[in-house]
Amino acid sequence: MQIKTRLTYAYGLRTPIVQAGMAFVGMTPDLAVAVGDAGAMGSLGVGLMPPPAVTATIAAIRAGTDGPFHVNLITPFATDAQIDVLCTAAVPAASFHWGHPPRGWIDRLHEAGVRVFEQVGSVEDARRAAGDGVDVVVAQGLEAGGHNFATLPTFALVPLVVDVVGPALVLAAGGIADGRGLAAALMLGADGVWLGTRLVATDESAAHEGYKDRLVAARAEETVRTSLFGPETPDFNPMRVLRNRVVAEHPDGGGERPVIGHTVLGGEEIDLLRYTNLVPMRGVTTGDLEEMPLLAGQGVGLVDAVKSAATVIADMTAQAAALLTRHA
Repeated sequence: MQIKTRLTYAYGLRTPIVQAGMAFVGMTPDLAVAVGDAGAMGSLGVGLMPPPAVTATIAAIRAGTDGPFHVNLITPFATDAQIDVLCTAAVPAASFHWGHPPRGWIDRLHEAGVRVFEQVGSVEDARRAAGDGVDVVVAQGLEAGGHNFATLPTFALVPLVVDVVGPALVLAAGGIADGRGLAAALMLGADGVWLGTRLVATDESAAHEGYKDRLVAARAEETVRTSLFGPETPDFNPMRVLRNRVVAEHPDGGGERPVIGHTVLGGEEIDLLRYTNLVPMRGVTTGDLEEMPLLAGQGVGLVDAVKSAATVIADMTAQAAALLTRHA
């Protein structure tokens, strides 16, 4: 089953689905490869990954799939060295979140043949992104999981963004977890969707298995947009997460910050303190998941099981295609 839009023609996709940046959860090649093989666009979320590791992971993705992918950068943490890597590797696309990238970076990436995505949370930010030559504007609504600075719900924001950014392409992000959401986004003028929470709960995701299980069990009402996590980086908030024990018992933060677990970051084992903003990862994180940030969007109520990424994408595409055909 295929759905064709401007996005699929531009990037050689069979379906207009793009894996969200998903830093940490998307730092290994497995999910990007699975998404690419399924006909959608995969992602490498580099986070704080040093340039040599970015180079190696890009190579691993390319060895695993012929499908296109984007490399997702957190704008305040991105470096010239990372931009150099993306230009040298001539990746299909670079995407930015949590702030507008410098125009110099956009121009350098374009000169290297790399297209640029930017995730925005307002019409004003969308207009600025398109004005500086961003190729794909990701309109993130309040429903979205993870770091979320949106100003409107997804389906209120998307048509407003579509109206102001042409000819740039638009992806809808936030609360989309099945084919009905994909079809609705396309009907509102989006060229595709940016899929996060639903892909966290997949076999190939690097998320901790307990985190995945909690996504499957959660109701849509069990998320909260909070600035509780990451007090060391207050400008990098708020986040939408599952309402677990630490959120319920310490909604305003403060107090002691005991060690609540351990993880591996950059090859070194580190302590996790209460209010950490590091999500639990498969094979490296130990401790109490009720004390950790479990990023999730309001579409989590539609996550019914942990499945392969290929199954998720095929099911979404088939459901959307059937709806679009019915209402053509």
